[in-house]
Amino acid sequence: MRATIRDVAREAGVSIATVSRVMRDSDAVRPATRDRVRAAASALEFVPSQLGRQLAERRHAANGIVFPDLSGPYYAEVVLGYETVAAELGRSVLILSTRGRDDADDAVQAMAERCDGLVILGRTVSDESVERLAARGANVVLVARPPVGGVDSVNAESRTSARALTQHLLDLGAHRLVFVGDPSTSPDVAERFAGVQEVSTNVELHHVDDLDETAGAHLVGDYLTRALPDAFVCANDELALGMLGRLQAAGVDIPGRVKVTGWDDVMAARYAGLTTVRQPMRQLGATAARLLDELISGSRTQPRHDELPTELVIRRTTTLGKDPS
Repeated sequence: MRATIRDVAREAGVSIATVSRVMRDSDAVRPATRDRVRAAASALEFVPSQLGRQLAERRHAANGIVFPDLSGPYYAEVVLGYETVAAELGRSVLILSTRGRDDADDAVQAMAERCDGLVILGRTVSDESVERLAARGANVVLVARPPVGGVDSVNAESRTSARALTQHLLDLGAHRLVFVGDPSTSPDVAERFAGVQEVSTNVELHHVDDLDETAGAHLVGDYLTRALPDAFVCANDELALGMLGRLQAAGVDIPGRVKVTGWDDVMAARYAGLTTVRQPMRQLGATAARLLDELISGSRTQPRHDELPTELVIRRTTTLGKDPS
């Protein structure tokens, strides 16, 4: 079985990123470490893959970003932040949406051969695919996803803000809560749901296939035929905005009869007076672009796992008299 870059790293007692830098003759590696890596590569008869050779020669001057869906304000904001910094760094950006693709893992592996590095957003590909990219020497940064091995990651804090949001609802007298989302498909949503459960013991989980306004409006139709909860805690603002429109059309008193909250703080949420959690969407993308550039340039050797702060924003969908802000 042919040796991999991971085998060389293990033999030399260094990180995969260090092996990659030695393979491309980076000055960022100390001579003694460089000699140890080269000796390990020679002993294992390691031959860099096509991807490894391309990384070593820096042929591309392009970065890639992989995300679930081209639609929706959240993804648009993250990608905008990423592209802005990439442009400042003199890099073009290749975009891959994995929505509806059965070959997502293969598509990402192929994309890596055309880029100097990749930012992977959410659960677009498997952990095994991420590990395979790292083993081949690819520069990878994960966004809105738990760390995988020694791969860099950038996340927005979720659980603490979810606890604060839930406590806000309980303080207002809301006891029966419905959390709308699917924790099994999104690490971010899973963290939010966990935070809600840590504060409230009376939370119903309502799964939805899509986190958009249509799904939110459709869900409200089901609850209008039975008892409404005290509050809907939505996994994102799009769901919450769809619910708000349907509830208001049905003449339901908000927040008197039912309270509605979202997550993200997209622009429409501010005009709608939606209580939500503001997360730094553009900063997520911008931070990922900078971390990726550090990996590509070889200016950093240790992996980083950044967590950006979020903020509870209280508006009139939970508290009467609150103005949009």
